[in-house]
Order: sequence, then structure tokens, then C-alpha cells
Amino acid sequence: MSEMQPPFQVQPRQAIGKITLLLIIINVGLFAWQIISGVNINNPSIRDALLWGADYAPLTFLEEPFRLFSSMFFHFGLMHLGFNMWALYIFGNIAEETFGKFYYLGLYVLAGLMGSLLSGYVDIQNAYTFLQTHDQSMIPRVSAGASGAVMGLGGALTLLSLFPPTPQQRFILDKKSLLIILAINLAFGFFTQGINNAAHIGGMMMGAVLALLWYVTQRNKSNPIINIVILIVGAVTTYLIYLYLQQLIQPPLTYLWKDAVIQMKGQLKF
Repeated sequence: MSEMQPPFQVQPRQAIGKITLLLIIINVGLFAWQIISGVNINNPSIRDALLWGADYAPLTFLEEPFRLFSSMFFHFGLMHLGFNMWALYIFGNIAEETFGKFYYLGLYVLAGLMGSLLSGYVDIQNAYTFLQTHDQSMIPRVSAGASGAVMGLGGALTLLSLFPPTPQQRFILDKKSLLIILAINLAFGFFTQGINNAAHIGGMMMGAVLALLWYVTQRNKSNPIINIVILIVGAVTTYLIYLYLQQLIQPPLTYLWKDAVIQMKGQLKF
């Protein structure tokens, strides 16, 4: 049995951060509400997943873009929820204390959205491949979960571990451990069926970029208002990427996806 040094060290130990706790409560509370309403605790149906806001690219990009956000709060069973909440607790506490509550929350949301958008981009490209090859593996699938946002936190902390800590930074981040954790998660996504690795990568990339910009402002002792500007620019960039993806959906893909949505609604009585 091998041992791994914890990815961060700090004294004294702090209670769970308020924003991290709130995010966990929201996720767990919604999951409990779903179970009470009749959703299977370990294997939710596709219909239930869609009713509770999961992401399905044809429906998301043709009719209901809010699914890019709502899909961050639905989980496919207790194990899926438990793993993501454990990771959120581990990474979230450190990220919240490091970045501050406002920047941390913005990073979490933008990372989750970017994960959804990169997943959508992959679905769009796969759909064009399907039109040429009729390969059934290219058909879009329903996806959801907080892992894109959580991977954004992991990517942010890993990026910070590559640089000397700022004077205000209370946590000593262990680069080796964080890189190993991210590598294991990405490898697990590549070699395991049913995992949306595009969402992981998209979230991680956004988290790393926002962490880098935050680090620069800390090193230069910039006005804290700059961090708000960074988040606004991140939000605008995310919206522009969404518009770009909308432009990629051209006939005959539009007709294919419209038909897919109609069939899905008919079969699932959705």
C-alpha cells in the first residue's frame, strides 16, 4: 500500500466554508427531493433526469439552454452524488478560503457552465460524424452532475500549486498530489464508459484560467474590483462560446436534432 501526501496543508483546521456548505446542501437537498418525488435512488430514468434539468444537447441547444446550468445539480444516483460531494468538500474548502467567497462561487459556476459547453461542442461534432457514418456511438446522451464545476476547483488549485504562494495564501498546495488526483480523474473518464470527460476537461480549463488571472492580481496587489471584472469577462466569454456553438448547428443537423427531440418527447411522454 502506497501513501500520498495530502494536496494541501494548513494550520489550524477550519470549519467547512459557508459557500461550500451551501452548495452541498443544495445538491443533497435536490437529490432528496427527487427521491421523495419518486426518482430511483440508484438508477434514475432518462425521463426523470430530463424532468429535473439534465443536459441533452438537442434539447439544450434548440429549446432549453438553462440545462447548461441546471444539469450541474442533478446526479445519476447516490454513488454519483456522494463522490461529487466528497470532492466538493475536499476542494471546495480550500478554494473558498483561498479565493474568497465571491470569486470562489463565480469560478465554480463558470467552470460548470464551461464543462457543459465543451460537452455540447463534442456532441455537435459527433452529430455531424453520425450524419456521415451513422455510427450509433455518436448519438448525444443525457448527462448531468457537479463534476465539471468540481474539476474546475481542482484545476484552479493545481494551477496555483505550480507557482510560489502569495503572501496572503494560507494553504501550501502540493503540486505532485494535485496533479496525480487530476490525472487519475481524467484517465478514469477516458477509460470508463458513461463518464462525460468533456465536461471534466472544460471545467478544469476554466478553473485554471480563472485561477491564473486571480494569481496575477494577487501578485500585483491589484484593486479587488479587478476580480469582479475578471468574472464578468468570464461570464461574457462563456456566453459568446454558447452563441458560437449555436452557429455550428446548421442544417441538416438542425433537422436531425429537431426530429430527435420530437421522438424523445413522444417516447418519454415528456
